[in-house]
Amino acid sequence: MKRLLLLSAMVLAACSGDAPADPATGASVAEMPAAEAPAVEARLTLADTIAHPRRADDAARDRFRNPAETLAFFDVGPGQTVAEIWPGWYTPIIAPYLADNEGTYVAVLFPEGLTEGLDNRVQAFKDRYADTDTFGTIEYGSFIGGAVNDEPVPTALSLADNSVDTILTFRNVHNWMGRGYAEEAFSEFYRALKPGGTLGVVEHRLPETRVQDPRGASGYVQESYMKALAADAGFEFVESSDVNANPLDTADHPMGVWTLPPRSRLPEPGSADANGFDSELYKNIGESDRATLKFRKPE
Repeated sequence: MKRLLLLSAMVLAACSGDAPADPATGASVAEMPAAEAPAVEARLTLADTIAHPRRADDAARDRFRNPAETLAFFDVGPGQTVAEIWPGWYTPIIAPYLADNEGTYVAVLFPEGLTEGLDNRVQAFKDRYADTDTFGTIEYGSFIGGAVNDEPVPTALSLADNSVDTILTFRNVHNWMGRGYAEEAFSEFYRALKPGGTLGVVEHRLPETRVQDPRGASGYVQESYMKALAADAGFEFVESSDVNANPLDTADHPMGVWTLPPRSRLPEPGSADANGFDSELYKNIGESDRATLKFRKPE
């Protein structure tokens, strides 16, 4: 994964006039045999990671999810500790990028021991990303709240106070609203971020002209609602981006956001929604219109 680029002494000399000295010996690089010329490590870029063949199955969704622009907007960069809440699609981008740039990727999954199904999901994720040569040494955390099997569980994020530079979450806010712990979720993120740290949120966007369901049953959430959740937790709003906007999405579909790709849910046969339902119409809309919001924990 680490790629080494040998610097040619002759090129350096031609470009800079005086050839640089080897800090170990004091000798001019131009005087050293080519095999002994110092090596400069070429860092993996986001563009490199996004273009990698291992993402072939995911790349078709790049036009809706815009990973390069989105991660740049959230200021994800070398040397950072970045935690992703309930990760998945972004992991093959962020994990290798940080691993090759002296950063740390923290995958925040469900806690183990809640249900067999959740445990299987957690293990499948760890198995998929076990290749440290490709993905680096991924660190793991956990996050949960609301209830599991109708049993209440406390809202808890396992990350230590003031421990991460960036927390990212993609299309999850409606889940926390539906289970009644969105306020606690934002407070936990605030606690775990370092002062000056960034919270990056991407979520299916409900127009401000609609009435917001506090349970987020359609999967769509107003920007103003998320800004209020963040402000109540102590965050400062930095800015929003339309990089993930889709003007074709009217956010009023019979099965909510899940009517659209990639889920493309169909109505129950014989239901009122099934009458005249045109799946191609929703496929042509593409993935949802999404708000992309950046918040900061004050220094």
